[in-house]
Amino acid sequence: MPTTARIAAMRARLDAGNASHEAIVTQALEGAKLPSAAHVFTALYTDAALAAARHADAARKAGVQLPALAGLPVTIKDLYDVAGETTMAGSVVRRGAAPAAHDSVAVQRLRAQGAAIVGKTNMTEFAFSGVGINPHHGTPHNPADPDIARIPGGSSSGAAVSVALGLAVVGLGSDTGGSIRIPAALCGIVGFKSTQSRTPRTGAFPLSQTLDTVCAMARSVEDCLVADAALADAPLAVRRRPLQGLRLAVPSTLMFDGIDRPTARAFQRAVTKLSAAGAQVVDITLAELAEVAKINAPGGFSPIEAAAVHRATIADGRALYDSRVAARIDLGMTVSAVDYITMQQRRADWIARMEGALQGFDALLCPTVPIAAPPIESLATDEAFFQANGMLLRNTFAINFLDGCSFSLPCHEAGELPAGLMLSSVRGDDARLAAVALAVEAALG
Repeated sequence: MPTTARIAAMRARLDAGNASHEAIVTQALEGAKLPSAAHVFTALYTDAALAAARHADAARKAGVQLPALAGLPVTIKDLYDVAGETTMAGSVVRRGAAPAAHDSVAVQRLRAQGAAIVGKTNMTEFAFSGVGINPHHGTPHNPADPDIARIPGGSSSGAAVSVALGLAVVGLGSDTGGSIRIPAALCGIVGFKSTQSRTPRTGAFPLSQTLDTVCAMARSVEDCLVADAALADAPLAVRRRPLQGLRLAVPSTLMFDGIDRPTARAFQRAVTKLSAAGAQVVDITLAELAEVAKINAPGGFSPIEAAAVHRATIADGRALYDSRVAARIDLGMTVSAVDYITMQQRRADWIARMEGALQGFDALLCPTVPIAAPPIESLATDEAFFQANGMLLRNTFAINFLDGCSFSLPCHEAGELPAGLMLSSVRGDDARLAAVALAVEAALG
């Protein structure tokens, strides 16, 4: 059975005795060794994954009702602690650091569900870019284009490619400024960034304590909700709703600036489908979006908080850092406590105003990213890299800044490069947004 099937379909075949967990995991592990999966993994857990699969097969034969993820292949981003291993977070500078004493909470919860963790996935060093390039461990190629080596998106690059290639039903990643939704959009899968407080960050190597969110990507909204239920240790109380009558706000400010033609066409086509199916698509200004960059200056939350994490290490080991990551960390080194506290206060005020502006709408609707995945070689210069990084992060980061929740759904057609449709809402609105995402996914087909 291909791992590209959705979890419910796989579980139905398993329950009917038409497949085995061991065969599914074996197929994933074999696929992880193919050239198409180059640079996707930083470690493979072959024996442990097969043991989990065999345990699930034995339990099923004994009549035990299994959790949805039991015995199915799952990947975890390289920034999550695994007991006995040094958490590298896509770097080389952490070689020799003390190994983790315990699994991260996210990994613990996946193991408790019986998931077969097939490996750790590659990522942007210290999760500090939306592009997905890693100079130390190589860059996974986006599976959407077999002819041109394109970026996968980041920072959860390997997680996205593992799902897109069918090597995992769920890719555990993280999202600080878009690191789940950007690679999901560029690789043509679904990503869900929950409200930050919904999932514990214990045992995840930090980028920004203000913004980091533990979350995952999969091949459907429903599968993302399965992953979210495991990570939060409680399912969302989703009440399914018809698309007809849903009010979707499309902001004219910021989110469409510089959009490329293929992405614009894919977005407009999706909006046309949703409108035809009965959704009320409402154009709004939402001028508050233009304030994000100003409030997040000087430095930005991620550079400031990353500087606190890396201050000692980067002083002695700068040559071992990705120079582009080091440059962004440097932005936070000289920001004063006064400026940092002021940023927090201004953000809180902005969130309150945004929440007020979005009242009466079921979701905010815009492209996940305004551009298709560029070729890796086109980003060889720092200028090109940082320009692309800014474009990739711009839309998704606004929702992290809002402390909101957000889905990215594929909206491209066969033969096109992937494009993502982003549905977002305010903090704590995860269950209602999930119902919207399920309805939109069904309408898009």
